Amino acid sequence: MSFFLALSQENSEAAHAAAGTAAEAGAHAAGHGGAEKFDAGHMILEHILDAHTLEVPFVGHVHLPTIHLFGVDLSITRHVVMMWIASLLILTVAILAARMHKLAPGRLGHLVEMAVLFIRDELAIPNIGHHGVRYVPYLLSTFLFILFCNLLGLVPFGATATGNINVTAGLAIMAFVMMQMSGIREHGLVTHLKHLVPAGVPAWMMVIMVPVEIIGMVAKPFALCIRLFANMMGGHVVILSLLGLIFILGSWFVVPVSVGFALFINMLELLVAFIQAYIFTMLTSLFIGMSVHPH
Repeated sequence: MSFFLALSQENSEAAHAAAGTAAEAGAHAAGHGGAEKFDAGHMILEHILDAHTLEVPFVGHVHLPTIHLFGVDLSITRHVVMMWIASLLILTVAILAARMHKLAPGRLGHLVEMAVLFIRDELAIPNIGHHGVRYVPYLLSTFLFILFCNLLGLVPFGATATGNINVTAGLAIMAFVMMQMSGIREHGLVTHLKHLVPAGVPAWMMVIMVPVEIIGMVAKPFALCIRLFANMMGGHVVILSLLGLIFILGSWFVVPVSVGFALFINMLELLVAFIQAYIFTMLTSLFIGMSVHPH
């Protein structure tokens, strides 16, 4: 998982710039209006974009270390911390389940076993075939990592790392590598490349078919990246927008409606957290199966 931790740094400066621009616009409007106005855009951007600060209960905003190595920004940001927490929780659950299973099978051990069997019997083997068992560790790690990152975004003072396109791009790149490596491992490099074009295609069609197949190969992980990013960010934008209506309209009559709809969307986000983790893992296993069995 450490492969894509650094990728989430790239948008931190853009996040600060966007938030700063929204804040300046709000201050400018307040100066002309004679009173401070609620800036919904700044509020939404502050919650969904990455930042170099972490909000800690009873402490406030804690500034995270800024690291620059060989001209590369490797600073620790809020979403990086969330990914660390998700990884730590997964390791903790796995270690505890393994130790408890050796002593006496408990609820945690059975829960982890259910997750492993679900990934193996419902995703890996049906989509990849009898070779799917070897991909269970990767698919299970992907599923749990996305799920924990999604759920952390629903916790107070938390942040949704999967709402950062750099994080989802890192996951998509890893999926793309697994797709290609599975095909190369099964058929060899030359045969795997030959599968880009179906057998029996005329030679003059190669000029068209090869670029189209390459675009299709890249489009699969790109779709994984955008789908997860858009779904996780979109839900939080809707919740924040509903709550922002209370301050924008400044009426007590809006409070029960906005809070009620926000709670409904929040419960829906809990379901979406599981669904998106499942969809990403299912499509990854399906694309790996298409690489292993191209025809």
